[in-house]
Amino acid sequence: MSDSIATACLEDALARLGCGAEGAVADLGRMIAIDTSFPPGDGYEDFAALMEARLAPLGFAARRVRVPMELWGGVGGERVNLIAGRRRGKAVCSLYFHVDTVPPGEGWSVPPFALTRRGGRLHGRGSADMKGTIAAAILAIETADLAELTLAYDPEFLLCTDEEGGLYPGIRYLAEQGMIGGHLLSFNGSAAPRIWAGCFGSFDLLIRIEGKGGHSGDSEGSRNAIEHAVPLLARLTALKEMVEARRSALPPRPGKAPLHARLTIAAVHGGDKGSVVPARFEILLNRRYAPEESFAAARDEIAAVVEEAARAAGVTMRIEMLGHLAPVSDPTGPHWPRWRRALAAGFGWRAEEFRAWGASSSSDMGWVQQAGIREILLGGLGRPDNNVHAADEFTTMADLTGLARSILLYLAADFASELLPEEQDGRRE
Repeated sequence: MSDSIATACLEDALARLGCGAEGAVADLGRMIAIDTSFPPGDGYEDFAALMEARLAPLGFAARRVRVPMELWGGVGGERVNLIAGRRRGKAVCSLYFHVDTVPPGEGWSVPPFALTRRGGRLHGRGSADMKGTIAAAILAIETADLAELTLAYDPEFLLCTDEEGGLYPGIRYLAEQGMIGGHLLSFNGSAAPRIWAGCFGSFDLLIRIEGKGGHSGDSEGSRNAIEHAVPLLARLTALKEMVEARRSALPPRPGKAPLHARLTIAAVHGGDKGSVVPARFEILLNRRYAPEESFAAARDEIAAVVEEAARAAGVTMRIEMLGHLAPVSDPTGPHWPRWRRALAAGFGWRAEEFRAWGASSSSDMGWVQQAGIREILLGGLGRPDNNVHAADEFTTMADLTGLARSILLYLAADFASELLPEEQDGRRE
């Protein structure tokens, strides 16, 4: 194919993409309608079936991969991950998406599990984080096919479970089992000219304080779990001040304060009614730790505080790990320059706008790095104002089509071919 014809095909594909945007909105609506909230994680099987049916007409062969129950704890439905690929003899580009969302929560002005359009906004749980990115990728590949565009890579979708804080995220299992082909493009990122510098790790701990119940009018012999938890909460608050004084070397988002470790008392629960001395009290903690910190040290300093409080109170305090995401350190690699150029062209950013920054939020990509895959490209639909993890979450038509253009360009063989690492390797050989 000559350069002039290749350029015409690429321009034709980009022109067609806008015409397919309504189909992408319909795809997103069908995805949002399936409740894949984690916890509990009950909707994965239905979502896998939806994606199999949607990708089959595009020539994708799919297989379901189930994470063994003993790894994820057995609460909720089976952890069904979907690998859907189209092998035509090219190098593989794995496109990663987590299919779970956080629960809807309260405060919505629209139904959380139905797509609602308000002008250019597309509302619904998962619209930005991150079902909208799946719709964008499908739009890109379907448009490339309609334009008969030659691709540089064989795309493979990795549609994975339990990113939102699970004990054993699906992508971790795929990575550890050697099921990730080629290089990896994660869409758990932002719609911004960003050079991803990495992110923090995160884990959730549930602390159970065991007292002894009784009648509040005659409480002799009882042990009030809530009252025994008060000194522990004071100790945890003091530990929080120590933890959050620690700064990370990861660069922050431009204009933001330096990144620091975090300890959050995220939830507490105990007691049922006034006439009953509470026998149990629960405290949920979230700890965000920088790549420079040790997970074991971060966990053990919390355990030490709990053990000290338990000895002082003379009650049993148990700790349970509910979820853990490992930190990500420098994920750049040979494919990044071309992905950056595709992002710039897709969203209309200038090369000089790109800045490197990390985040104290977390990603399941840390487990991918620990399995030996260091380079992770990043893109997505997240923006500071689109209510990710909050009521009325939304993405926009502009961002959805901008991401679709970026994916189409990156996959296209005649886009920035001089930056294809595979082509460079071939010339060296």
